[in-house]
Amino acid sequence: MTKNNEDIKLEKKLTKSDVVKSFIRWSFISHTNYNYERLQASMFTSSLKPVFKRLYGDDPDGMKEALQRHMAFFNTEPHFGGVIHGIVIAMEEQKANGAPITGEAINSIKTGLMGPLAGVGDTLWQGTIVPILLAIGISLGIEGNLLGPLIYILLLTSIMWTIAYNVWMKGYELGTEGIQKILSGNLIQSVIMSASILGAIVLGALGASFVNLSSPIVITIGQFQMPLQSGIIDPILKGLLPLTAIFLSYYLMKVKRMKSLHVMGILFVGAFILGALGILG
Repeated sequence: MTKNNEDIKLEKKLTKSDVVKSFIRWSFISHTNYNYERLQASMFTSSLKPVFKRLYGDDPDGMKEALQRHMAFFNTEPHFGGVIHGIVIAMEEQKANGAPITGEAINSIKTGLMGPLAGVGDTLWQGTIVPILLAIGISLGIEGNLLGPLIYILLLTSIMWTIAYNVWMKGYELGTEGIQKILSGNLIQSVIMSASILGAIVLGALGASFVNLSSPIVITIGQFQMPLQSGIIDPILKGLLPLTAIFLSYYLMKVKRMKSLHVMGILFVGAFILGALGILG
């Protein structure tokens, strides 16, 4: 039995190499053309070049539509947010093989997931992983050990790539339904809450360990002398002055919306004046 060529439809199947190549491209270019009109859109589109070549290499119109489709506004945390790319790759593969998936549906998935995953990624990455690694690196570096910054860089890079690669591939594997089921449950909220608490503990430990602030004032009443620091402040709460400086910094940046450089300037000038007056040492 024979069939006409027009009756034969070859399945367009992506290889693992195509998906991995896209991941590597995104890892290196995610912020190379960051702009305030479309943010990460152009890098998102460019990262999927190996996928588009496989799916639309013989379809110029399909290639054009795919490129235009993904130039829509996009912005998310680049490591945990890679799961979106995996989902989009799976949807593009299905679309190229005739599935009833519209370009609007693909962009809706991107728009719907980029915000929640940015929140998850920023909380886990900037609020937990980075502070923990900084605590390890600073504790070594403050003693003059060159392994401090090296260990920080190596751990940061290895953890970053491991997480980013796995969520990218998991997004491609699970597709939209699997990811939406995970996001709709309580697991993500529990992870975010636990990570936030752990991050706060780590930052508190960093402040207590590395913010060196004390008062040399000695209160004298007749022949009686009492150091302000060890006699009054420490019994109330050890590390109260460093904690005050941390809360002041938090207040200025969070409530007053001041830039970090301005806060550093205020702390420097304040510490210089109080030190010159003999209030702080």
